[in-house]
Amino acid sequence: MDEFLDRELRSGEIDLVRTHLETCAACASEYAFEESILINVRDKLRRVAVPHALRDRIALRLAEARSSRQTDC
Repeated sequence: MDEFLDRELRSGEIDLVRTHLETCAACASEYAFEESILINVRDKLRRVAVPHALRDRIALRLAEARSSRQTDC
């Protein structure tokens, strides 16, 4: 569920999860709950002033993590 919410799945995997969510009420409910939490956290974080240096360090770390994941495949 976390990878689906974080958009970290491949397209075929996304299709499988979506199909499952259409047929499983328990998972659909869990998904809706977790998605609402993420939306609320993101909304609140947009209101926080983040120093540019911190934002730059975070962006660099995210880019490094993405790059290392791509080379691991």
